[in-house]
Amino acid sequence: MSSQFGFIDIILLAMFAGFIILRLRNILGRKTGHQGKQMSRYFPRGMEVLKDIENNEAIKSGNIDEEAKKQFLKGADVAYEQIITSFAKGDKKSLKSLLGKDLFENFAEIIDERAKKQLKYETTFIGLKSSKILEFKKIENIYKVTVNFVSEIITCVKDKNNQIIEGNPDTIKTANDVWKFSKNMWSQDPTWYLVETSNK
Repeated sequence: MSSQFGFIDIILLAMFAGFIILRLRNILGRKTGHQGKQMSRYFPRGMEVLKDIENNEAIKSGNIDEEAKKQFLKGADVAYEQIITSFAKGDKKSLKSLLGKDLFENFAEIIDERAKKQLKYETTFIGLKSSKILEFKKIENIYKVTVNFVSEIITCVKDKNNQIIEGNPDTIKTANDVWKFSKNMWSQDPTWYLVETSNK
């Protein structure tokens, strides 16, 4: 008899545990296919901060509050360093996840040309001096944010014999870049892709 009661106890405990698990799932929610994407590691909050202002007057007026700008720039700063270092290393896999299609093809072409000529790019990212949002636009269903980055880097190019043919490995130079990030407002992907680069 005792073994029968023990078996019933186990059944009751299992049912109770199942009930608790279902309650927790209802309270906490379940993961969907759009959560936990790898890209979020490059952008704090997935650079999703503009989702908070997509449906208000900030879009029409072009005015974004300072807190939203700060959150956006945190992600953009990380992306800036990642793209510069990945390009120097010739890491096309990392670049593909950060660049728009056309810009990626341009970067990939330069990387392939470098490899063909057996050129080695050495880049040391010292740090960002400043970053600032210059413009925010919504064109139909596309959001575009233009950011000015001022950074310090050490860069040089070496040939196949390890001889320096460009730059100086002992000199820190200031780079002043204007980059444009873009995102489709209907896309489930939280990533803002770099689509255009220029120098000031």
